[in-house]
Amino acid sequence: MQPIPFDPSRFFERFTWEHHGSTLGIVYHAHGTDWTELALPYGEHLVGDPASGVIASGPIVTLLDQATSSAVWLKRGGFLPHATLDLRIDYLRAATPGRTVIGRGECYRLTKSVAFVRGSAHDGDPDDPLAHVAGTFMVTRMTAGVGA
Repeated sequence: MQPIPFDPSRFFERFTWEHHGSTLGIVYHAHGTDWTELALPYGEHLVGDPASGVIASGPIVTLLDQATSSAVWLKRGGFLPHATLDLRIDYLRAATPGRTVIGRGECYRLTKSVAFVRGSAHDGDPDDPLAHVAGTFMVTRMTAGVGA
């Protein structure tokens, strides 16, 4: 069975239902053959500490999870089932209040059963990241229209 083609620009721009990422405001930014960049525009609903104006950690976790997950679909060549096994995020600094956060995920190795991912988030300068991500996804094959 052929996988359903995956185009992250269409996927993130054409949601017809409310989901966690759209509620947060995550949008498509860019992609390549094994990487995806998503953007999290600054919004008051994302702020964890009103006194500082800094975005809470949860939306950044979601941003990096979705960016790395999308990278797995790109590397696998289609919209195929997978599940997050492990996702580690190291925070290096707080996001600058008022700035959009860009999350980049890359699937750098794919085996029969595991996809390995890495990436980072920044708020304007990729050389000054606010977080790093590393993780693994369990991948499955499609047979007779069902993930097996």
